[in-house]
Amino acid sequence: MSNSSVARYFDTMDYGPAPESDTDARQWLARHAEGFGHFIGGRFTAASAGPHFDTAEPATGQRLAGIAQGSAQDVDAAVAAARAAQPGWLALGGHGRARHLYALARMVQRHARLLAVVEALDNGKPIRETRDLDVPLVARHFYHHAGWAQLQEREFADQVPLGVIGQIIPWNFPLLMLAWKIAPALALGNTVVLKPAEFTPLSALLFAELAARPGLPAGVLNVVTGDGATGAALVAHEGIDKVAFTGSTDVGRLIREATAGSGKSLTLELGGKSPFIVFDDADIDATVEGVVDAIWFNQGQVCCAGSRLLLQEGIAADFIERLKRRMQSLRVGLPLDKASTSAA
Repeated sequence: MSNSSVARYFDTMDYGPAPESDTDARQWLARHAEGFGHFIGGRFTAASAGPHFDTAEPATGQRLAGIAQGSAQDVDAAVAAARAAQPGWLALGGHGRARHLYALARMVQRHARLLAVVEALDNGKPIRETRDLDVPLVARHFYHHAGWAQLQEREFADQVPLGVIGQIIPWNFPLLMLAWKIAPALALGNTVVLKPAEFTPLSALLFAELAARPGLPAGVLNVVTGDGATGAALVAHEGIDKVAFTGSTDVGRLIREATAGSGKSLTLELGGKSPFIVFDDADIDATVEGVVDAIWFNQGQVCCAGSRLLLQEGIAADFIERLKRRMQSLRVGLPLDKASTSAA
């Protein structure tokens, strides 16, 4: 069956709703009904400490949980916990850290459904993406970097950890960004203070809570929640050896200015626009699927999304017609509907 025949076949199918149960996720939220504190030194701080703000379901606008607004004092406590834990974490050696990273990977797999549902609720992306892409990739990243830790002493023994890493992640891939940031940092002997986006902090808090169960040493991973002011306090903290930021170009410039001359290492992953270029020798139906993945994956909330389409003139009209037909089969629905291809 050709690609075009397959596309026409699925275009004629009518899918009913297939809701994913959120019972376990709601029960976890209920256990934190008084609000989340920061996760510092292996445990949550008191939920009543400092001001709180609400995080809500993008799909419904309903409140999910109260989130602590991190202050400079909270950042200071998290950095102190990370600094105290770093010598012991480094002393474990590569094989010792690898065991912990393997345990984190297995922990993600064991709690995959809970993590996927919490991510879909808090971010608003379809459960089929959190379940089939985000969470499996998170586990793979921890397995991969566990291998790094195992090989460190043999393959790159001259590399030494920086110390305490301050990491700030955005809202479009909260859990996957967490893995990209903390897995390599922990593998090489660093400890981490992570600030998730204020709009999507729940999966980071859940991950930190679950990570303590298989015995990740207290203080190795700390999570401080809050808005841009919390992030600025983390960037400015003198106890941070490196800042790793993913987000907007404008904020990246501010961080570069704030860290200039401080001696801190810096990694910036900033946004951009990516053209999708199609020539007349392309497989048109396959390329249409590529365009759909490039721009509608994750509701287009991807820094490298294919946001411009450049077509060779001879195929432009046909390509656009096929793309319009394919767009009609996109299913927009609630995030926990397993039949949704894009979340409302």
